[in-house]
Amino acid sequence: MITLKEWLEVTNHRITEGNEYYGFGVVAHSLTAWNGDQDGYSLELIFDPKTQVVFQVNACDYKHQRAYRLTNPDTPEDRPMKEAWHGVNWVDLESDDDWIQKALAIVAGEDYDTRVSILIDLSDEELFVLMKLAHKQDITLNQMVINILYQFLNKETGNVNQD
Repeated sequence: MITLKEWLEVTNHRITEGNEYYGFGVVAHSLTAWNGDQDGYSLELIFDPKTQVVFQVNACDYKHQRAYRLTNPDTPEDRPMKEAWHGVNWVDLESDDDWIQKALAIVAGEDYDTRVSILIDLSDEELFVLMKLAHKQDITLNQMVINILYQFLNKETGNVNQD
């Protein structure tokens, strides 16, 4: 999970607000870094001030109307809100690196990949089989894995597209 130090580095050590936060089974604290622009961004970190355990980090891109959050899987369930703000739903991320890359790009005002990255643990044998299949189709290994995941999701749900 993202640490307080990592969050501070992404925000360039800019904190604009701090509040008590009632959730995750404790009286937590939230820190916010907002650039002061309604079409800008804000980053938030919710943590336990006693243990320094980070419960959740959020990155809101107001310019593009996107909201990302990464929740520590080892923390108690909180009030799961679907909507970040009016008409914009939270996108739950799966990896620290994905949140950091999106947050850094949002802060810098750069374009970024809006897809959710997921970690996949493959054995050497599975990886070799996938590399051979990708080679046969003349595509990258990454594209091969993406195709397989979308095929599986479409089979299970019937409505997932790759856009």
